[in-house]
Amino acid sequence: MDFKYIEQLLERYWQCETSLEEEAQLRAFFTKGDVPGHLLRYKDLFVYQQLQQEEHLGADFDARVLARVEAPVVKARRMTLAARFMPLFKAAAVVAVVLSLGNMMQHSLFADVQEVAAADTIGKQISAPSVALSGEVAVTHEKQMLDSLHRVNRGKEIKE
Repeated sequence: MDFKYIEQLLERYWQCETSLEEEAQLRAFFTKGDVPGHLLRYKDLFVYQQLQQEEHLGADFDARVLARVEAPVVKARRMTLAARFMPLFKAAAVVAVVLSLGNMMQHSLFADVQEVAAADTIGKQISAPSVALSGEVAVTHEKQMLDSLHRVNRGKEIKE
């Protein structure tokens, strides 16, 4: 066989332009014993390909793999109603704790203040006395409101 032809086949092989028959010719050339020295570096590749084509899985391969793989064990358990609602109970407890802490912080910060911030319709906050903190029980609701408004107006006049 002409070495020039083999070199041309190798060149086409590296460019992925060879047919299956030409690749079989290359494998046959490199598996026989007399390969020139400048082509010896390609011999291992084609011999390896030939050896790998001869390797096949044994007939007992499936049995061996299935023997090593354990069957999955499904552990089904009964869930009670309380267990199903447990995430909901936990969420409700978190909300209750957060609201309790917020309420406690609000009362502890405003415990010594006799006035409570009241929001007007625009969203500004003004300081007005609380109706609940007044000590007069017999005073009517209208009188309390008027007193509160007078105090607010006096507070604005003093600030200006």
